Amino acid sequence: MITTIVLIQADPRKIRDCAVTLAGIDGVAEVYSVSGAWDLVAIVRVPDLERIADVVTHEFAKVPGIERTQTLTAFRAYSKGDLEQAWDIGVE
Repeated sequence: MITTIVLIQADPRKIRDCAVTLAGIDGVAEVYSVSGAWDLVAIVRVPDLERIADVVTHEFAKVPGIERTQTLTAFRAYSKGDLEQAWDIGVE
């Protein structure tokens, strides 16, 4: 599974509508409204790179109110549990 994070700037009057529409797109796992330079963050989880291209370049482009995006594709995932388990290997 490939995870991609999409940062989204939207028309302020359409942020909620954008979020709801994005959340309904197949492959979009989560959508967050956030503070700072970006208005929304969408987490896309799909099985292959072709599907990322389809979701981000085709499906997102159809959402009214999106003004700008920046796409970040994850190479690896790290979590506190993963890191603790790595240090425990071979320790009894």
